[in-house]
Amino acid sequence: MTSYPAAAPGDPAAGPPLAAVNPRRAEILAAAAELFARRGYHGASIGDVGRAVGLTGPALYRHFSGKEAVLAEMLVDISERLHAEGVRRAADPDPGRALDALLRWHIAFSLDNPALITVHERELDNVPEPQRREVRRLQRAYVEEWVAVLRRLRPGLPDERTRAAVHACFGLLNSTPRSAARLGRDAMGDLLHTMARAALESAG
Repeated sequence: MTSYPAAAPGDPAAGPPLAAVNPRRAEILAAAAELFARRGYHGASIGDVGRAVGLTGPALYRHFSGKEAVLAEMLVDISERLHAEGVRRAADPDPGRALDALLRWHIAFSLDNPALITVHERELDNVPEPQRREVRRLQRAYVEEWVAVLRRLRPGLPDERTRAAVHACFGLLNSTPRSAARLGRDAMGDLLHTMARAALESAG
């Protein structure tokens, strides 16, 4: 059984946000992800976010201009992290190893961040348009890293079929907010890895 240890601070799979220099800002974003996942973006106020980290409204506004800014930074940051680590892992010259590395990375991320996955699925339309475009650009670039690896592994696979297989794989890997409650972490990680690898390899 492969081990999927929880991400340590500074690991790209750790909770939001890796990029933030200010630890207080990181704490706010992590609390907001949990609140938005549990109550919905419109069901949690900026005051609720502040109270979750022991800040009053005026103190919170020293870090973020409002709830939209919190959501935007949260989703841009995770999209940047996914893409950057995807580029690094896809660079392995052996496509089989590269695919396993991508799977291990995304599975660890999914097990660590079910709240972020939920927020992204539900709330992207509430992100202001410039940041929403950036999130989507980064997501497309991340998908293409996987597509390039799968193309090397299955050279005859048509591009559109390859891309569809990758998107379907993400649907499986990002199921952790609903699927991961009843199994231990390593058992769930192994199950996701086995199913996703088999699905991608059978796409051809």
